[in-house]
Amino acid sequence: AKAVQFTFRNNCPETVWPATLTSSGPAFPTTGFALAPGASVSFPGVGATWSGRVWGRHRCTTTTGARFSCESGDCGTGQVACGGAGGAPPATLAEFTLGGGANKDFYDVSNVDGFNLPVDIEPAAAGDGRCQRTSCPADINQVCPGELAVRAAASSARNGGDAAVVGCKSACLAFGTDEYCCRGRFASPATCKPSGYSRLFKAQCPQAYSYAYDDRSSTFTCNGSVDYHVTFCPGSGATRSHAVLSPDGNN
Repeated sequence: AKAVQFTFRNNCPETVWPATLTSSGPAFPTTGFALAPGASVSFPGVGATWSGRVWGRHRCTTTTGARFSCESGDCGTGQVACGGAGGAPPATLAEFTLGGGANKDFYDVSNVDGFNLPVDIEPAAAGDGRCQRTSCPADINQVCPGELAVRAAASSARNGGDAAVVGCKSACLAFGTDEYCCRGRFASPATCKPSGYSRLFKAQCPQAYSYAYDDRSSTFTCNGSVDYHVTFCPGSGATRSHAVLSPDGNN
């Protein structure tokens, strides 16, 4: 199986620091990097059986002691590279299992641990209709209920107002109950149903996982060995003029 290329694009108005975490297969070529507004970067050497996740970090700074940290999606290493550490939720996840069963790729966008940035996954084969793009294009932070909201550090609040919402927790992350987290006697699709909170996420981003058993409409497959584009803030900037429109027009 040939290697796969991943291209990351940042259409957000501020810098995003993408991060990756490998769960199986050959390690991803990077575990973290900076991506300026409007910039894109490609990593051609991704193993065709790579499995893992990608997320975006934002509102990141480096202290005088050269310690790097982010208010959203931070992986706790003190460096831009996450080196095998996961991101602190809430963070929107782009999840991949390449070259899985029957040599198919499986991919999804997940808000199960909450949301921090809009994300889009587009297989290179999306243009010929073989493989569908999937996306969470809405900024859920704008409609996040107060009890789920993660706010920026108070020092960044402007003119005495509330600090900006930088992430929106899922109900499972916020409250930790078996019912919201689909654990214990709720550990099956029959017993773990959507909640008012997960429905809010689903209404904003119908293609993304909104809670653990939200499977049927949220996992996408593609015949293996295609390249992938991962875009942060897909609904803004250059993507609008992108020529490859999805069949449903949800660009």
